[in-house]
Amino acid sequence: MKPIPDHLKENLTILFVGFNPSIRSGEVGHHYANPNNRFWKILFEAGLTDRRYEASEDRDLIALGYGFTNIVARPTKSADEITREEYREGKEILKKKIERYKPRVVCFVGKGVYQEYSGRKKAPWGIQSESVVSETLDFVAPSSSGLVRMKMEEIVAIYRQLTQLIEK
Repeated sequence: MKPIPDHLKENLTILFVGFNPSIRSGEVGHHYANPNNRFWKILFEAGLTDRRYEASEDRDLIALGYGFTNIVARPTKSADEITREEYREGKEILKKKIERYKPRVVCFVGKGVYQEYSGRKKAPWGIQSESVVSETLDFVAPSSSGLVRMKMEEIVAIYRQLTQLIEK
């Protein structure tokens, strides 16, 4: 299965970074396409979008200043299928993308994504005290996967911090 395309341009307001595409995303070629993934609902409920978008509209969010990529491009059934080598390689590729496109905020959709990228063992939710790439803010948010056991209200509250951050 081939990787899904990134949606990138220079000076994005937010670059959303996931672990890797799901099998469903790989099949349809769109980010966060698994029906159990709550990403599009979270964006809407947190006030990041004015309506609930569908995965098939992921490219349209570039107009809002939002882009999409993953730390690993290969679609898998679950993130634990990603190899150490894929993370090592993906981390370097991601860093180059961030340096090249210079998003204002990089939102890591999952604490584990940020930990793999930054090499840090601990990361609180929200803005990180130090970013990996200068002149870009690192923001850690919960994964939008349906497997996450946090309450939806708690997840949305963290993403709402992102809304407040970009409105400043």
